Amino acid sequence: MTKSRSDERPTHKTALKFVGKSLRANRPEMEKDAVMISPMLRSAILAAAFLGASAALISTKAENSEAGDTALAASLKDVRLTLEAGLATSEREGKPISAKFELEDGKLQLSIYTATSDDLTEVVIDPRTGAIAKAEKITDDFDLVAAEVQKSVLTKATISLLAATEKTIAANPGYRTVSVTPKTADGHPSAEVRLLQGATFKNVIEKLD
Repeated sequence: MTKSRSDERPTHKTALKFVGKSLRANRPEMEKDAVMISPMLRSAILAAAFLGASAALISTKAENSEAGDTALAASLKDVRLTLEAGLATSEREGKPISAKFELEDGKLQLSIYTATSDDLTEVVIDPRTGAIAKAEKITDDFDLVAAEVQKSVLTKATISLLAATEKTIAANPGYRTVSVTPKTADGHPSAEVRLLQGATFKNVIEKLD
């Protein structure tokens, strides 16, 4: 999932750049008082600035996530295609190992990772027609690692993602599945199923063994 599987990931470098810009902007004033600041105090100031920048980045990411959820819920409002139907369709390309509705460049799509003995593929399904729009080998390093982990979890599973999502939907009438991702929970292969009803999201953990 080209964009979604490699969401923007703030790093220490990003935060340090943020701090650097702030320091440069106030350099004239700081230079006047530089001789008055001890090395220990200077380190404390930089540490505080770094923590403030990190908090700002985390807050921005949370706000972006909330805005993304709102946009995704609005885009899914009139979509009849279910994630379960998409999982079934993607099986022609391999075993589904994760799936999610997402907005790619503002356009809704259903992105599904599939695995064969040799390849890991991203299958993109058109939510309007339910047909496969494209199927491409996963090449992004971050996405490859995510797909390998998902594939590994499912080697221990006895229940498919499709069966798990169908079970979850049956227990949560009125909701639709937005995404399903395999993970290990309490030592068991499990699926984290994200559900949506109206504008309300919730996550359900379903065991796969």
